[in-house]
Amino acid sequence: MQVTRIGTWALGIIIAAVIAFPDLRLGDVIGILGLGSVAIGFAFQDIFKNFLAGILLLVEEPFRLGDQVVMGDYEGTVESIKIRLTQLRTYNGELVEIPNAIVFTNPVRVLTAFRSRRTDLDIGVDYTTPLPLAKQTFLDIITRTNGVLSAPEPEVDVVFGESSIDFKLRYWTTPQIAEVRRVKSRVAIALKAACDEVGIAIPYPIRTVHLFDQTQFSESKRLDTGDSVAQ
Repeated sequence: MQVTRIGTWALGIIIAAVIAFPDLRLGDVIGILGLGSVAIGFAFQDIFKNFLAGILLLVEEPFRLGDQVVMGDYEGTVESIKIRLTQLRTYNGELVEIPNAIVFTNPVRVLTAFRSRRTDLDIGVDYTTPLPLAKQTFLDIITRTNGVLSAPEPEVDVVFGESSIDFKLRYWTTPQIAEVRRVKSRVAIALKAACDEVGIAIPYPIRTVHLFDQTQFSESKRLDTGDSVAQ
């Protein structure tokens, strides 16, 4: 209906111009329309880009309503996909409107694209800790924690840190951010309780500081030594 209304108005303006200006020829009208279309094109190019990008997003469906995504500096749940823009509801309840041209031409991380999502959690232990005992303890904890999926299976890897031996725990949960956070808290609490129970020490960061007599390196002594050598 809007297109028909606009077309009718444009035709009426052209007819009125021809009647008002009898010397106005068809070629002049076409030239004016051509210049007008170019001007309109420059003025509304961003709108046209967002419009086309919105159509492509709706056709290709790289993400859907309710998906949790990361778009540039923004992360949240997709509230709506409109012709001109995409609306996100951030996790703290804010509404973000992102032009579709930006969404279509930049990387988008879809956090809920699959049925499961991996979480990596690090924990360090003292260098005197029996590593097989610690590894098996941590693996048992994450396997038994409510919310951790059995497939893919959890994994525990060992690496050397600066002041501890670090274990990297990898486990899978459902992809929603709320569930990821809840399960991570459960795992952390269970790990601390297990370490206390079996006597595994979680060390503090250690730094070695060497002290020396600053007077031995004073500038005055250097200058005195230099003067005596020069003499």
